[in-house]
Amino acid sequence: MRDVGGLWADLTDLVFPTGCAGCGRRDATLRQGCCPQCVRQLAALRPAPARPTPPPPDLPPCHALGPYAGPLREALLSYKERGRHGLARPLGGLLAEVVAASVGSARPVLLVPVPDRAAAARARYGDHLTRLARHAAVRLRRAGWDVRTAVPVRALPRPDSVELDHSGRAEAAASAFRLRPGWAGRGAGGRTVVVLDDILTTGATLAAMSRTLRAAGMTPYGAAVLGATQKRRHW
Repeated sequence: MRDVGGLWADLTDLVFPTGCAGCGRRDATLRQGCCPQCVRQLAALRPAPARPTPPPPDLPPCHALGPYAGPLREALLSYKERGRHGLARPLGGLLAEVVAASVGSARPVLLVPVPDRAAAARARYGDHLTRLARHAAVRLRRAGWDVRTAVPVRALPRPDSVELDHSGRAEAAASAFRLRPGWAGRGAGGRTVVVLDDILTTGATLAAMSRTLRAAGMTPYGAAVLGATQKRRHW
């Protein structure tokens, strides 16, 4: 379902005087989401299995678009932390490719994004993964998939994972999520559940999401992420 032309259009339709979201290049004549070189690098990425070492218990099979490095890392940071929300469409399209690779063939799918903490969502003017999930669903539907999205889990307050080591991330993730009212035992309606996240580091967050969803009868088939940190993954 790779559509390089569509990816180019998504990225170059964006008008940002601050320069390229992938490399930070500043040029008076450059008024687009990503420069041609970064678009080519993003378009060259292909989803592949990814797994942290060591993997935490309950971590579902994971696929990532590529290493969390280069233009992919910078584009994610631009979208997530620098307010460039227009990148949600091209990044969501790339995430759709990871979902397709993780599931294998078109079938009814339920996309479940890892929710932002309330404070993080306020700071980012909305839940960044929910936006990506919506755009990923649109791209998959255009390719003929039967896709729905759901947010059956809410995130509880916890320390910022950037400040935590491996054991600290695992401890914080263990009690990070809670089912929303009405979802206990509800199930996925026969759909294949795929959890979405932006970055795979230790896997603690995805493992905790998997345990929480299992309580609702929604055991994930797999997880799809955009970037996987290189020091803790096998490709």
